[in-house]
Amino acid sequence: MSAHTPAFRIVALPAEPFAPLFELDDGALAARGIRRCTADHPLAYPCRVSLQNAAVGEEVLLLPFEHHATASPYRASGPIFVRRGAVRADFAVDEVPPQFRRKRLSVRAYNHDGDLVRADVVTGDALESCVSGMLEVSEVDCLHLHHAGHGCYLCRVERADRVSAEAAPA
Repeated sequence: MSAHTPAFRIVALPAEPFAPLFELDDGALAARGIRRCTADHPLAYPCRVSLQNAAVGEEVLLLPFEHHATASPYRASGPIFVRRGAVRADFAVDEVPPQFRRKRLSVRAYNHDGDLVRADVVTGDALESCVSGMLEVSEVDCLHLHHAGHGCYLCRVERADRVSAEAAPA
């Protein structure tokens, strides 16, 4: 990266809001639209807190999650998996997790008002270039990554010099 290219940080979801859900019984979970699952395949249960796949036999919750809570028409939610006891992923500035390199990713850029201003689909090995290019656009506030095939929310990407307090790993 050159000195003028904005540095970025990949930001996983915090674990704290999800931890109490694991203590609920299945009926209470169902009332909230949540399902308890046991991972039965090593690549089928991607946790949005650890940004790692659950191991076979590991307990996960499948739940609805509003990943773009905004007053704009681009408000969005979708299903996510969270592993029991997951520790929030903490990546270095400009670090792309190796598991992202094997994916086709949708990169969505939002402005301060929550409106979509740019979007692209890239292979994981082109992610840094795409992210840097989008962050060079001054109106871009943050990015969201999604798996391109299923459209599932993956994580948020912020400018490294502006990572919000609630988004920053503990």
